Amino acid sequence: MSTTYYEFGTAADRWDRARMFFDSKEYLTAARILSGLVEEEPEQVAPRLLLARAYYHSAQLGRAEEQLRAVLERDPVEGYARLMLGRTLERQGRDAEAAPHLRMAAAFAGEFPAVPSDGTAAGDAGGR
Repeated sequence: MSTTYYEFGTAADRWDRARMFFDSKEYLTAARILSGLVEEEPEQVAPRLLLARAYYHSAQLGRAEEQLRAVLERDPVEGYARLMLGRTLERQGRDAEAAPHLRMAAAFAGEFPAVPSDGTAAGDAGGR
């Protein structure tokens, strides 16, 4: 694969360029730039998360899932990565796998299931 002009420059230049392509909905180009940044700095969460989003928006769901799982290995309480992983799994028809990630994302965002006024948990049969 040949190198293009947008893959040159400092990491900061390429990050800015990748964000510009992403914002312009040029997800494949953004992913190409971001994959190089992620390869150079695998511990950086922000480029990896944006790469996952670029993959998601370009329907490369397996790649998006892989990047999101890598983000969560590094930062298990990254709420947006949990939400994105849940949505990615849902989009692949894997609803049962998606559910725990979506619940965790909701909890991280402070969204909890409503508790009935009688104090029982939703779905609780009143202690029976």
